[in-house]
Amino acid sequence: MVLKLKDVTLIREKKQILKNFNWEIKRGEHWAVLGLNGAGKTTLLNLICGYYYPSKGDVEVLGKKFGCYDLRELRREIGFVSSSLQEKLYVRETALEVVLSGLFATIGLFDRPQEEDVEKALRLLEKFNLSNLANSQYQTLSQGEKQKVLIARALINNPRLLILDEPAAGLDLLAREELLADIAFLCREENGPAIILVTHHPEEIVAGITHVLLLKNGEVFAAGKKDEVLTSELLTDFYNLPVQVDKEGERYWLKVFKSGM
Repeated sequence: MVLKLKDVTLIREKKQILKNFNWEIKRGEHWAVLGLNGAGKTTLLNLICGYYYPSKGDVEVLGKKFGCYDLRELRREIGFVSSSLQEKLYVRETALEVVLSGLFATIGLFDRPQEEDVEKALRLLEKFNLSNLANSQYQTLSQGEKQKVLIARALINNPRLLILDEPAAGLDLLAREELLADIAFLCREENGPAIILVTHHPEEIVAGITHVLLLKNGEVFAAGKKDEVLTSELLTDFYNLPVQVDKEGERYWLKVFKSGM
């Protein structure tokens, strides 16, 4: 079992953010999480990473039950990628140094890495077709290249769970499709980590994603195999907006129907 949340409620500053939350991720599954702004996605991710404790209910991540383990150990087994991390990285760091900083979970590289660590970081950059940018300053890279570097950084410790928080936000069409192709490749790796992809856009749910969770007002609106969740009926109810889902190949596309159109 990768993840198990049972009857979880989370209250912060007297506000109930997650309510009666039940969710399981089994080995071999990759999930997408869809939710509007304010639905509780950030809180959910902080809970999974062990930064928040539930007010009620049980949480178990990667076999570690909250309250029974040092959650700092858990965090070493989770790779986390968020666009907000870009703003925290130092201007003068190279792409290679950013990847290597993932070894120490630091913003910045303050320890001298071993030669084998450097070789591993270079292999990860090669995996994302970024070898030629290894010595380029991170801040000079395109947005798509920056996101790929951050994913490589998250992978350098061989995590068992990889969380991608809106990785395609702010990317142009070409950069988005290149990044989604890389994510689809990661989903197909035999010994790769379980993946949780958080997005606002159903069309970003790539072929390798097996399941989808719809998160609304801090509750599970629906959860299951993506073909069963990404339907016109369910998403119309979810968005409270008439939509039609069209499947082309392994991708899902939404059309919105408004009155008078």
